[in-house]
Amino acid sequence: MDQLAAMRCFIGVVEAGTFSRASTVLRVPKATLTKNVQALEAHLRTKLLHRTTRRVTVTPDGEAYYERAVRLLADLEDLDSTMAVSQANPQGRLRVDISAALATMLLIPALPDFHARYPDIQIDLGVTDDVVDLLGENVDCVIRAGQLADQSLVARRIGEMHSVLVAAPGYLEAHGTPAHPLDLETSHRAVGYFKPRMGRSLSLTLSKDADEAVEVNGRYMLAVSDSNAYITAAMAGIGIAMMPVFMARPHIESGALVPVLTEWRAPAKPIYAVFPPSRHLSNRLRVFVDWVAALVARTDFGMRDAPAKPREAAVTSPRISVVK
Repeated sequence: MDQLAAMRCFIGVVEAGTFSRASTVLRVPKATLTKNVQALEAHLRTKLLHRTTRRVTVTPDGEAYYERAVRLLADLEDLDSTMAVSQANPQGRLRVDISAALATMLLIPALPDFHARYPDIQIDLGVTDDVVDLLGENVDCVIRAGQLADQSLVARRIGEMHSVLVAAPGYLEAHGTPAHPLDLETSHRAVGYFKPRMGRSLSLTLSKDADEAVEVNGRYMLAVSDSNAYITAAMAGIGIAMMPVFMARPHIESGALVPVLTEWRAPAKPIYAVFPPSRHLSNRLRVFVDWVAALVARTDFGMRDAPAKPREAAVTSPRISVVK
């Protein structure tokens, strides 16, 4: 038995869900797939798959073996990538996780450029604002904004983003425009944001200059756990929202959102590419992170071009290891 070939067949069946679909994806005869998986089960002396006429499910032993086999083959691909040919043409699969706003407004629109440069790199993109277990979920890299708290992680700082307070015109017509940050605690309400594993926070630190800083604890009627829902809630007039400039800009330009308290600034948030400390930085991961860093560098995350009004033509951690 060619154990590596059998492992690839097993992984293909698990991911495809049926032997027939795996045969099409892997371009391997169905009989060969069946023979290899049966040989693997005989070698391991355990049943890896439950087979029915319509689908295949994974046994508990099969699920555990699948996770280890995926990692083993990934390590093998990493070993191959050290060869000169692979250095020139990186290939293989990456498991990347990124927040919803960065995915939809930054990364995904630019991916055709990455795939044109590296056509042999396949990306499995997890899109979530929640905390991710890099080791447990077998993630190669996480792109996140904000301070990092896990002391076991290795991070490369690739940029920073600034935020702006915004509100819908309808909200301002109904409640007026705040004149001072403390108005957010008394006569206004905010759109709340929370992460299921980390809880909710409406605490903001805003500064007007080097000598004046205010900590605000806003009130809210709605809190959401997704950045796209957060934008929608702000545009619906539910409350004032603090959001990254790059997220707010198109809605400010269209007139759907209006900046408020523009003389006050929140601290900039660093943007990191984060890796598990034990994960080998393969060539395909290196070129991906370098490409993302270049993408962030040419994206305006700052305040210098943040529009103050709609365009006329518009229609209504503890210790983190940092790799430089």
